[in-house]
Amino acid sequence: MTVHPHSSGSAPSGPVPSGGVRLGRADGRWVLGAAVIGSGMTLLDSTVVNVALPTLGADLHASLAGLQWTVNGYTLTLAALILLGGSLGDRFGRRRIFVVGTVWFAVASLLCGLAPGIGLLIAARALQGAGGALLTPGSLALIQASFAQRDRARAIGVWSGLGGIAGALGPLLGGWLVDAVNWRWVFFINVPLAAVVVAIGVTHVPESRDETATGGFDWLGALCAATGLAGVTYALIGAAEPGADPAVIAVTGAVGAAALAAFVLVELRSRHPMLPGSVFAERQFTAANAVTFAVYAALGGVFFFLVLDLQIQAGFSALKAGSSLLPITVIMLALSERAGRLAERIGPRIPMTVGPAVCAAGLLLMTRIGTSAGYLSDVLPAVALFGLGLATTVAPLTATVLGSVAQRHAGIASGVNNAVARAAGLIAVAALPLVAGLSGRHYHDPVAFGRAFHSALLVCAGLLVAGAVLAWCTIRSDVLREGPEGAGGEGPVPPPPGRRHCAVGAPPLEPPADRSR
Repeated sequence: MTVHPHSSGSAPSGPVPSGGVRLGRADGRWVLGAAVIGSGMTLLDSTVVNVALPTLGADLHASLAGLQWTVNGYTLTLAALILLGGSLGDRFGRRRIFVVGTVWFAVASLLCGLAPGIGLLIAARALQGAGGALLTPGSLALIQASFAQRDRARAIGVWSGLGGIAGALGPLLGGWLVDAVNWRWVFFINVPLAAVVVAIGVTHVPESRDETATGGFDWLGALCAATGLAGVTYALIGAAEPGADPAVIAVTGAVGAAALAAFVLVELRSRHPMLPGSVFAERQFTAANAVTFAVYAALGGVFFFLVLDLQIQAGFSALKAGSSLLPITVIMLALSERAGRLAERIGPRIPMTVGPAVCAAGLLLMTRIGTSAGYLSDVLPAVALFGLGLATTVAPLTATVLGSVAQRHAGIASGVNNAVARAAGLIAVAALPLVAGLSGRHYHDPVAFGRAFHSALLVCAGLLVAGAVLAWCTIRSDVLREGPEGAGGEGPVPPPPGRRHCAVGAPPLEPPADRSR
């Protein structure tokens, strides 16, 4: 790692050398502030947009497909480019890419807020996801590269706790902005936050890069991934739309599937793959990612449908619908660390089996939500049980992903798992309305939407049960003690203490090092 300090001395006016930042000093507070506000900005965006969907849909006269693309336009580019974003940070400077990603994200957010129609909003959301792919990997990488080793774990813990607060405030803030101001402010709020991040980053965050990173970037792999995900997503969303041309849907889906197949071939043959196949040689890593796909497909579907149903069928305001999700985040913050310690003691197999099953039970309780639903009697018990299941699942799953590979592959492993989680949510949001029989503008009908919501919940519960069965059949209880096969004695990679494990409406893994080369 090469350091690029801007100044030196006992009272530096700029960033101190990378690797020399201390938690209790002003330089540590500056770095933490930039990382927390940057990651919190993307987290807020994920939580507030879902709450705003019914209102922006009505204002822009959007169909259900428009709402799906509002969510998926962002997720698609983020999932396809996030590993590439980590590589760019390693090569050109983590602070530089972090700042560029922040500016990009802010400009795209401004375009989202100014969009006069749903088409331009979707395009701006795709640009926003590309900015997030540069910003997201850099947030925690800055902490790892900047802080002295003895302060790094504590700094990660502070980052995690403050990030959890952002996750808790997101639905409340989003609901308030929609009800009291305008849905466009769920995007405009990112602009002043980004200005603060850029100001701190440029003046107080040290630069670092990996001088051992050589060779080219996997641009062809990124193009194939984006094309494949876009084609499959378009086909799934379009198939549910009335009047859609079956030939166009079939051709688009076939192109998407072919591009995904090409992505696999490119990654196998590339000298510098974005998705190294070597990490999948560890069977526990592959198994953990299979569980991740099943669980986070369910989560993506639930968080998309639930906030819509609470407003469309149950008649909740945006603020009440957003605050209804608050118990999930509170339970996650309170219990995730304990769940991680339990997994270390008894192994991850049982928590990763019981947790998704409890989540599935919570979804079955959610089927009671109807046109006359009461929060205390119908919503809170289901949400609380669902949150309890998540708290049981996510920390052990995170630990298993990191503990199943050699320590030198921790960054790649966490980045791959993050991309898997986001791709799962992308596919779920695209496919579930089709599977549930909801299309066009029928989402304005409380009765029709309620039927589709219940069907979607049953599908998501089935995915969670599948995740539980996969975990029981494939995850070893001793994986966190023995480490990966062939790890060369390096042992498992422990998850950093107090890390953020979940955020409502977004994949929970903010990887400790989203860096792949």
